[in-house]
Amino acid sequence: TPLVFLHGLFGSKSNFHSIAKSLVQRTGRKVLTVDARNHGNSPHSSTLTYEAMVGDLTHLLSQLRIEKCVLIGHSMGGKTAMTTALTQPSLVERLVVVDISPAQSTTRTNFQQYIQAMQEMKISTDIPRSTARRMAEDQLRKLVKERSVRQFLLTNLVEQNGHYSWRVNLEAIVAHLDDIMSFPSFDTAFEGPTLFLGGASSAYISSDDYPEIQRLFPNADIQYIPDASHWIHADKPLDFISSIISFLQS
Repeated sequence: TPLVFLHGLFGSKSNFHSIAKSLVQRTGRKVLTVDARNHGNSPHSSTLTYEAMVGDLTHLLSQLRIEKCVLIGHSMGGKTAMTTALTQPSLVERLVVVDISPAQSTTRTNFQQYIQAMQEMKISTDIPRSTARRMAEDQLRKLVKERSVRQFLLTNLVEQNGHYSWRVNLEAIVAHLDDIMSFPSFDTAFEGPTLFLGGASSAYISSDDYPEIQRLFPNADIQYIPDASHWIHADKPLDFISSIISFLQS
């Protein structure tokens, strides 16, 4: 069964590039990394809801003739993965949800500040890329304190004919931020094997969420990776890979 990776807000399929390679070598499975709409190289759309992203994913899987997969989603991608499992359980053999829970995540995030910093960005035209990156990082610094997060956001800086811009659709993200931070309500449960993988130094999977996780995903196991922030796969790639491999073998 192939593994399918879904990235988080402001991410792209490249976030999982080296992890995907390593999993191919270690499991012999096919691994797919997917750019969500309004992210990476995927087309822009004014709609950015979980319903729409699930539709994109199921369309892609049917185009590729994939009838069952192991879905692995980080943050926003984790919510897309959960929604897919709850609405189209026959597509999902196993589910891995990375540092997010089936709940409102508004209070746990600084995304509002990141967006503000990205919107306020002014970069001169016709300058070398390295200079543009430095300028961009200096401007992000006042609102985005963690260097690793600044660098993550800067993966979205692209240049076209000497003009620098963001390749994510900021307008759509701003318009749908409440949708992205919330989670649809479900009465159904996904009975398949599920792993919730949290960062020990992140607040996104809290014990307050356990009852809802249990209700929607009765076969869920919750694990935390020590010394990992919200971006577990970047902080602790080897532990992340080991956790996935042991879950696949369990």
